[in-house]
Amino acid sequence: MRNVQTPPDAALALPDGLARNALRQAMRMLDEAETRAGPAEMAQAQAVVGHAYRALAALPAAAAHLAQALRWARLTGSIDLVVDLQCELCDLRVCEAALRDEEQPGSGRLAWESARDHAFEASTLAHRVADSQWEVTVLLRVSDLLDRCGDHDDATQLQVRALRLIAGDPTADARLDSAAASTSTLRQ
Repeated sequence: MRNVQTPPDAALALPDGLARNALRQAMRMLDEAETRAGPAEMAQAQAVVGHAYRALAALPAAAAHLAQALRWARLTGSIDLVVDLQCELCDLRVCEAALRDEEQPGSGRLAWESARDHAFEASTLAHRVADSQWEVTVLLRVSDLLDRCGDHDDATQLQVRALRLIAGDPTADARLDSAAASTSTLRQ
């Protein structure tokens, strides 16, 4: 019934320890969530499985489950969850890209692009999260991720946006839509 292509014996091939036990528990949680198939529960379960795979350095499996969690999160309508998962996927792709480039220079190009895509979507949605503190946290997190991607100018723009929110700049809200539009324009 799983929507993600993970070999059924993948957990058995992983080393023993806490991370492997966490993966087993996460898989049980996913099995239980699948019987109920509620979007919020599925998003949570897929994310937990993704985190468990990441702890085992199984980045492709982690990415597949986090992407599935993102699909379910979009069905819940929870912008906070969608933004958080976008940041998680961005961070995962940055790690994957760096590892690939370390093995063979230039081989991480697609992962870098995927990381940027997730970062820009998170930054575009950031102004819709539940509160301004969370928005600042998201903007700074995405800024750090973009900086790691080499997008220093875009990272700086997000830092400035976050600082304006921290400072309580009364015109910051009016500029958020134009900042989001310019971020989208920069991406293209």
